[in-house]
Amino acid sequence: MIQYQMLKQKYDYLAPDGSEIRLLPVTSHGGCAHCLLPEGKKTKAVKHKSVEEIWYVLSGEGEIWQKSPEEEITKTLSKGICVVIPTGNHFQFRNIGKENLCILIVTMPPWPGPDEAVSVEDHW
Repeated sequence: MIQYQMLKQKYDYLAPDGSEIRLLPVTSHGGCAHCLLPEGKKTKAVKHKSVEEIWYVLSGEGEIWQKSPEEEITKTLSKGICVVIPTGNHFQFRNIGKENLCILIVTMPPWPGPDEAVSVEDHW
């Protein structure tokens, strides 16, 4: 099946971390979504049980914190930055700019549902 889709104005749902998710095409191997975090907002810290993600920042300015068993980092998010969120890493992000922080997210395998993200202790 050929999939073709326009980005929706209204979000489909709020992610478990609180960011706005607009669904894009999904295949048997992965899914794609547009994530928006409004100016001045931060997400709740979570970890994923079974999926990993690749993020590509489309616009805005932010910061992401990630914690794995081996390391803990905080990095800047800005247009053109690509980030990998491995399965099990704790992470949280925030918008520190003056416009919406927009991220294209690829999830592999496809997002299984709302129980996928588990709350962890907030960094911010």
